[in-house]
Amino acid sequence: MIATPEAGLTTQTCAPYNQLGMPVDDQAIVGAIRRQEERLARDPASLAFAQLADLYRKAGRTRDAVTLCRDGLARYPHYTTARLILAKALVADGQFDAARVELDTIFEVSPKDIQCHRLAAEIQRRLGHIDEAVKHLEVAADLDPGDRESRALLSLLRATAPPSGETAGLARVLGDDTFATVAFGSLCLEQGCVEEAAQVFTRILRRDPDHREARDGLESALSTRQRRKG
Repeated sequence: MIATPEAGLTTQTCAPYNQLGMPVDDQAIVGAIRRQEERLARDPASLAFAQLADLYRKAGRTRDAVTLCRDGLARYPHYTTARLILAKALVADGQFDAARVELDTIFEVSPKDIQCHRLAAEIQRRLGHIDEAVKHLEVAADLDPGDRESRALLSLLRATAPPSGETAGLARVLGDDTFATVAFGSLCLEQGCVEEAAQVFTRILRRDPDHREARDGLESALSTRQRRKG
């Protein structure tokens, strides 16, 4: 049975703050959630569960999104769009292993799904598996030559050394493992050298994927880069 508000999934349309502690003030999303909830209440067998789950995810209600997707996929196991939404919700909830299971299921039938490769790259990166993230980004970039974001991330995550004789200043320092430390990466980030900070943290993670501070530092660098892009 697909969970609906009447089935006890939730009694409120959208909380004033999402599960990440961020205010939910986008009235367009709030209104869309209400409409989809009403639609699903009228027809519990509708595929609209996927749209509603995605709206829950965007509003920060990841647990509701996961529950709704799992209930719907029990009825429509081959609905890959819903499975991708489930994987995204699981990532937002920090359940990376569970998300990878869902992506693997999609890859079995759609090995060239670009969105899945992008999400798989994010999961591997957040787990500290930089080279695995690079592989998925390379596939995404090959499948979509216009995918600028994947190409930009590749330039940050790939292990590349500057050509001999062209290394100078900070680039020379970045090529020295002596400076591949969280302290130096954090200093680069504080000074606004976002790309350099990302390079430092990826060097650390290639040695130790489980280095939590380096993983957090890399995500901070990428978040700062994204904010700068607007």
